[in-house]
Amino acid sequence: MFPYKFMPRDYKNLSPDNYYHVYNRGNNKMNIFLDDHDYINFIKRLFIILGFETNKGHLRITPVNKNSFELIAYCLMSNHFHLLIKQNTDVKIGTIINRICTSYVKYFNKKYSKVGGLFQDTYKAKLIENDVYLSHLTAYIHNNPPDSNYNYSSFSEYLGHVPGYCSTGFVLKMFNNDPLNYKKFVEISKKNEAIFKGDL
Repeated sequence: MFPYKFMPRDYKNLSPDNYYHVYNRGNNKMNIFLDDHDYINFIKRLFIILGFETNKGHLRITPVNKNSFELIAYCLMSNHFHLLIKQNTDVKIGTIINRICTSYVKYFNKKYSKVGGLFQDTYKAKLIENDVYLSHLTAYIHNNPPDSNYNYSSFSEYLGHVPGYCSTGFVLKMFNNDPLNYKKFVEISKKNEAIFKGDL
């Protein structure tokens, strides 16, 4: 199943070269994305703040250096989101997540004439402690929607269907750089998701 030989990794909390599973959901499990424009606006903020896109338009948000983080995988669902991010420098994960969520809440509340918090508590950022878990986590994230062609997930990038900003190379290397091998792994992994049930 894993042609790639997993190597031990020295993970130190809140330091460069760490991978984090970042996730949150709507307050009282309410939907945080009500139409396509909402998904697109969240993703736009994500890409701008990570430094991938330079055209901010009217958005008053400050990006980080695009080398500070790598986006490994993501999925946005109606009432929650998953991000898998690698921290490359001393800039902390909280720097980007707070900027993304604060900006998105302002957009959401203005659009729907709401006030107050949108998300349930603060976001969660779980340190990924080994490469095996990392590969299974990407599968878990990509299995959230029932359709592999889902627009608001990085799965299509892994399958080579669309270009994108995700750093897919490290994960695909575990599957001999073959998207079909990875797709089979994701499909099989859907039966073994119990280890992630406590994450949301």
